[in-house]
Order: sequence, then structure tokens, then C-alpha cells
Amino acid sequence: MSFSGGGRGGGGRGRGRGRGSVVPPPSSYSSSSPSTSSSTAAASATILSCEVEEKLILETPTPTPTPPASSKAARFPSRPGLGTAGTKCVVRANHFLVKLKEKDLHHYDVSITPEVISRGFNRAVMKELVLQYRQSHMGGLQPVYDGRKGLFTAGPLPFASKEFVINLGEKEEKASSRREREFKVAIKLAGRTDLHHLQQFLSGQQRDAPQETIQVLDIVLREKPSNDYTVVGRSFFSIKLGQKSEVGDGLECWRGYYQSLRPTQMGMSLNIDVAATAFYEAIPVVDYICKFLNLRDPSRPLTDIDRIKVKKAVRGLRVELTHRKDGKRHKILGISSQPLNQLMFNTDEKRLSVEQYFLDKYRIRLRCTHWPALQAGSDSKPTYLPMEVCNIVEGQKYSKKLNERQVTAILKASCKRPEERERSIERMAWHNDYNNDKFAKEFGISVDSRLTTISSGRVLQPPMLKYHDTGKDVRIQPRVGQWNMINSKMIDGATINHWTCVNFSSRSPLDIAFRFSDRLVSMCASKGMKFNTKPLVPIRSARSDQIESALVELHTQSQGKLQLLIIVLPDFSGSYGTIKRICETELGIISQCCQPKQAQKLSNQYLENVALKINVKAGGRNTVLLDALLRKIPMVSDNPTIIFGADVTHPHPGEDSSPSIAAVVASMDWPEVTKYRGLVSAQSHRQELIQDLHKVVQDPQKGAVHGGMIRELLIHFRRSTGLKPHRIIFYRDGVSEGQFSQVLLYELDAIRKACASLEEGYLPPVTFVVVQKRHHTRLFPAEHGNRNTTDKSGNILPGTVIDTHICHPSEFDFYLCSHAGIQGTSRPTHYHVLWDENRFTSDNMQTLTNNLCYTYARCTRSVSVVPPAYYAHLAAFRARYYIEGNVSNSHTSPATRGLNAQIRPLPTIKDNVKDVMFYC
Repeated sequence: MSFSGGGRGGGGRGRGRGRGSVVPPPSSYSSSSPSTSSSTAAASATILSCEVEEKLILETPTPTPTPPASSKAARFPSRPGLGTAGTKCVVRANHFLVKLKEKDLHHYDVSITPEVISRGFNRAVMKELVLQYRQSHMGGLQPVYDGRKGLFTAGPLPFASKEFVINLGEKEEKASSRREREFKVAIKLAGRTDLHHLQQFLSGQQRDAPQETIQVLDIVLREKPSNDYTVVGRSFFSIKLGQKSEVGDGLECWRGYYQSLRPTQMGMSLNIDVAATAFYEAIPVVDYICKFLNLRDPSRPLTDIDRIKVKKAVRGLRVELTHRKDGKRHKILGISSQPLNQLMFNTDEKRLSVEQYFLDKYRIRLRCTHWPALQAGSDSKPTYLPMEVCNIVEGQKYSKKLNERQVTAILKASCKRPEERERSIERMAWHNDYNNDKFAKEFGISVDSRLTTISSGRVLQPPMLKYHDTGKDVRIQPRVGQWNMINSKMIDGATINHWTCVNFSSRSPLDIAFRFSDRLVSMCASKGMKFNTKPLVPIRSARSDQIESALVELHTQSQGKLQLLIIVLPDFSGSYGTIKRICETELGIISQCCQPKQAQKLSNQYLENVALKINVKAGGRNTVLLDALLRKIPMVSDNPTIIFGADVTHPHPGEDSSPSIAAVVASMDWPEVTKYRGLVSAQSHRQELIQDLHKVVQDPQKGAVHGGMIRELLIHFRRSTGLKPHRIIFYRDGVSEGQFSQVLLYELDAIRKACASLEEGYLPPVTFVVVQKRHHTRLFPAEHGNRNTTDKSGNILPGTVIDTHICHPSEFDFYLCSHAGIQGTSRPTHYHVLWDENRFTSDNMQTLTNNLCYTYARCTRSVSVVPPAYYAHLAAFRARYYIEGNVSNSHTSPATRGLNAQIRPLPTIKDNVKDVMFYC
């Protein structure tokens, strides 16, 4: 469908616009007659797609988008004033005010020879250097060290360049051999800075953040805990910081805390939060393998499958030898190809087995000789170690993917109610005693011991929702982030004529599937769907080891007419992804899965939630915002607006050959903004920039052919509503602060080029908002237990928004807790506006975001993340199911990861599936 005929206009090319300028809509927009209901237009529209076509026939060629050369070209918009909407409230945040004294900061480059990779070992070298030479050669200054190349002092050292010789003896060296080693340490002045520019930035007189100064201060506050605790990213863990607990399969949960120094409106702030993560248990390797494989008897040989699992599990582990007095340590590369009783090596006199060697030399009779040995050393010169004489070194973080049981155990161990979490954070701050930290004192840093109190918090009002009842409209006002649909029907109920049910659970008899499907069909009908009560083909049970053949047989018997397949899952986990891949990419069937225990319970609440999911999968709509119908949503209702959500999911550590998956969804109904169509694409491993937003394919006959996810979604919006978008709002999930400029410049450029490719001069104004859920800011009620200011879980009320104190000194950001707590402490979502040609006010952006959180299709609760971003997240994870199990488990080196230029495309989703919100 062409965009031509809508007028040119558009205010010129995007690159010529000044920051914050608004592009007026094409002249034809004002004469359009917007439809108040998109249901008619949507009847002939394709609503959702979850793939990118290889080639799209486009009208006007434009250059391929390339990342701008300099990330400094991005200038984020200033805050357009503080918000005022909502009811005032007082909250506390886990931010601690940091006060700074004017100091002259000096940066020195450090070079240690021979070079050592371990930060911990580097710290040991520098600790010895400071201990020996601080008074005699360093002017009595107390430096801090980043573990790599940077040394920082509060004042100049008495030299510009100097080399030291350090002998590191047995007591200091723990991670390698115990012999004494000599190191040469060269220290050279690299630069100096002061706090003047930081103070100007905090007061709003300077736009560019002095990142180097902030980084130095952060390193200062991390110096003491880096020497005392195990460092994992920006967090510190130790058995001193809380009781550890077992999480299964040879792992245990350690307590710790996260800390980060941040510039905020109130000044520099230290963000502290409690943390928990998985570590290897410090136990014998044999015991670890037994726990990992769930073996009761270590005397039996390992199967081939077990050997593969063990090889992957022990790779990278550090172990300590128990048969030697020096407790020598090794890093494990893998396992031997032969069992220990067949493993031979040459001595000066004869060829000897490892088993006999340990018996002769150490008087140790090995028991697990049918198991392979651990391999250390190198591939060319391997060192084989019997598992029985190896203990796992304490304090090793587990970085691989946890199973569901382990995740549950970690969450259970770390889940704290708001009052308890607040007390734990205060204890962590007290335990660290920052104001008696010699490094902080040296650099003139003091930290407040109290959490920050924010008296300017506000609670936004929930939106009014519209449903139907018999012959009339129903308006529902959510209360504390939730509502129910009693005596209400969906706003647009879908029609399902052809369906059936298959039961893969061996513990649930067939009559359970009959009862469950009967009750589910009744629930769908009671909520407004037109649902045929008779299945197209008989309901049946099938074996869980014959899932594919059972699904193919159902598809054949129904002659491809099934609109919905209800599935009772097998009793074991792991089959969901296989079912979705077969149904959606091979057979073209919309499916709704349920757990066997839920099919037996027949809970009305559960059935209602499943009905909501089925309705949107079948093309219906559950509810809409009343203000949308009344054209009262600022910056959305006045002109046709398309709202995008985008996310990129990356593979777990260790899955080095697996691609990252990008997903983009976009609203397809205006002014309601309820239906979303989505596209997914595989891209380079751990690539955060979305590569397929706009692309150009060279066709031998047609020349440059334009495509990409943005262009396709804009075309489908036009088909669905009959209107061209006058405004674009883009919610981008999963971007860290260090990637803001790069992502904005690349993806905004792609959005503009996709628009321009549709029609010359078509450049609707764009607002680009980053959605951050993975942060460590927590908000607590000022008065715990007050039912007027908390929800049932003791958390702050849904709709609580903060744009003062702990927010950026000058840029347009805010924290919004849009959902009610269920268990633990609610995490607000951080929204940061990186580009705003639509000129939102703070109230307009905050209210729109909060209201959208009440339109999530899968439940009758407000959600914590704005739905477009949430849907993109779901679509990306659904696409990962399509390739799960086909990804190689081999470990590639960092050098070869980036060489995988050929990205294996995702399986093609069937047309009848991709046109609905099947990922819900």
C-alpha cells in the first residue's frame, strides 16, 4: 500500500533540524477524517507479524542507514519543567547523598610487567607497592587503583614518571603458584582534573557530564570493598554480608550489595541496594558432580551425555589440590577423553597410569577411576587431575544459565518486603562505614548515613477503562492497580469457529481435558467472544514423546482449518518451545498452552486470564482507554499517532554461537492504541543496535529495494487505520546508559530513512524514550504500614512518579512505579527521553506512559513496564524458542565470535499466525 497522495511537507530533512524542533505534519493530515473506531478498518488489516520479509517492494530508494561517525552529536533534551499531575506523596529512595570537598585529582597510567590478567592479582601487586613505598616515594598519599591501568591520587605524586620493582611472595599470592615472583611497575602521569566541572554539571550550568571525574570518585568509594569482598560487576559479595543458602546442583546463594555513584538533582548520590547471586559451593569436585548430575552412587561410570554435561560444567572452574601441602590451584579447561584408569603418561623410567602414580607417590587409592580426570594446563601440555583430590575454590561466581528451580531459590532468598529491604540497605551502608573509609577521607568524600527522603513524589490517577455488557458500555475505574471483569465483556470479542484440545499430560486423564476445555470455552463466551461449543475434531490425549506427530495428525485431520488449539502440556518442563515452534512456523496454528495442575484446578481467575490471552490471539481487543475514545489523550488523540516498542534479547553466557534477537512492535489502532503488530529478526551475537529497522536490498532488476521493520509497520498502520501516522513515539527497552548515544543516533537515523523511503518529505516528529528496568533504585513509603499510602504488599501505590532529587540533573527522565506489588519490593521503571521532536511536557509523558500500563492484554492489572516495550520483550523471547536446541554448545573464543557474519535467519512464521498477537 503506497503512502503517496498524502501531501509532501514534513519540514525538510531530519538531519537539518535543530534539537527539539518539531516537524509539522503533511498538509493533507489536517483534512483527514480520523476514525473513532478502528475495528472496521482493522477487519481487513493484518494485525501482527513476527517476522521480517526478505525483500519489500518500496517506491523511493534511499541510502542504507549507517551509524553516525561521532556519538557526541547526540544531545539529549532538557527536562521541560517538573510534573505537577497527581496527588502529592512522600517516599524514601535507596540513594545516599554524597558531599565532596574541592580536591586536585591526578590520574596516572600503570603498567605491570609481566602482564597479569587477573584484577585481584594486579591489586595484590599494587597493594604491596603502596605498602613499601607510600611514605618514601609517594609523598604519603593514599592512592586508589582500578585493577587495570589507572591509579588516582588526591594531589600530585612527587614524580611524573617512575618505575618500581615488587617481589610478591607466598603470603600475598593466592590464585597462582606459591613461588616468589618479581614484577616491574611503571607509573606515569596521565592527566589531572578537579571538581569544578562536576559542580557546574550538577547545577545545570554545563550539559556534558564529566564522566572521568565521576568515574574516579566511584573508584574511590569502591576501593575498600574491592579489597574486602568478592567483586561481581558493580556488586560485592561475601559470606560476611549474610547467611548463604543452598540453591541446588552444587550452587549456593551469597548475599551482598550493589553500589554506584550517580549524578542527580540533589548532587552526587550513592545508590546502594542489597543483592544475591549464585556461587559454586566450596566442596570436593566429586561431590559437586554428584549434585550436578543428581547421582547417589559415584561408583557408576558416566554416560556419554553425562560426560558432555560435566565437561561444560567444570570448564573455567578453579580448584585446589588436597593431596599437596602447598594447596596448589589450577584453572580447569575440560576433562580427559579417557577414564582415569586408562589414562597413562610417561616417566623417566616407564609408562605409568595416573591411578598407579597416585598410589605409589601419595599412598592414595583413587575410587572414581571410571570417571575422567580434570584437565588443566594447556591443550599442548595438559595436566590431568583426579577429581577426588580437587576441591572447588571458594568465592567463584556462577555465570551460566540457572534452571527454574535455582532461580526460584535465589528469588526466595532475596525476596524482601519493603520495610525489611529498607532496613537491610541501611545495615549495608552502616556496615561499610563510608565516613571512616581511609580512601574516602583522602579524597574528601563523605556519605550521608540516611536514605534520601523525597517529599515531591506524586501518585498519578489511574485511567478509566471501557468494557461492554449486554447492550451497553461499562466503565471501570481500577483501584490500586487492579480491577475485575465481573458483569463485563471484552470491548471487541473475537470469533472462533474451529478449535480442539490435546492433552499431553500422562497424569491427567482425558476427562480432565474435556472439563477444562468446556469451562474455558464457556468463560470465553461469557466474556464476549463468539465461540463454537463443539470442537472441530475430537478432543484427545497423546504421548508426550510424540508431540510433533500428534500435532501434525491434528492439523491433517482438521484440513488446516483449526483457528485455535488448546494444549495441556506434558508433566515435565522443556516442551513449550517445541510446541510453539511446530504450531507457529510449521503448521500455522494458534495455540494456548496450560499446565496440567491448572487444567485440574479449574480456577475462575485462571480461566479468565486465559480467555484474555485467547481473545487477542484471535484478533480481538479486551479493553480500551476511555480517554482514547473521547480524544482526550494529549499528544496522541489530536493526530494519528503510532507507538512503537523495541527490545533486543541476548543469549545466555556460554551460548557464543547463538544470535541476538531484535523485536519491534507497533500499535495498529488509533486512537485506542491497543492492538500491536510485531516483527522479529536475528542479528549478530550480542549486538544491541537493531540492524533491521531499515535496510536496502540490491535487486538485479529493480535496483535498490527498501525494507525493514519500521517501514513495514508504518505500511500496516496505514492499512489498518486508513491513516498515515503524524507522530511517532518509540519506547526502546534494554539500553544501558553507556549505549544511549550510539543507540539513539543509529536507530533514529533508521526511523527517519524508513519514513522518507515511503514518501518524499515524509518525516513525522519522533519521541525516543529508553525504558530501563534493570537498575537498582528502590522507592519505599515514608510511613510503613499506612494503608492510605501503601498497597496490600506494603509497597508504594501504583502510579507513583518521581522526577526530582534522584533523577538526572538536567535531562528529561523520571521513575514510574505503575504497578501494585505482589511480593517483595516493587521496582519502579526508569524512563529517559533521549529525543523529543513532539515537545512533550513532563505531565503529558508521565501520564501517557502510566495510562498505557493499564492496557496490557494478558491480565486485569496494571503492569510495571509500558506495554509496547513489554510486547517487544515477549516477541523476542518467543522467537528464541524457534531456534532453541539448534544452537551449538561449543565454546568459541572471543576472537571468533565476531567473525560469524552469516546470521542464520529465524524460521518463517505462517501467515495466519503472524497476523495476530500470538505471543501474548
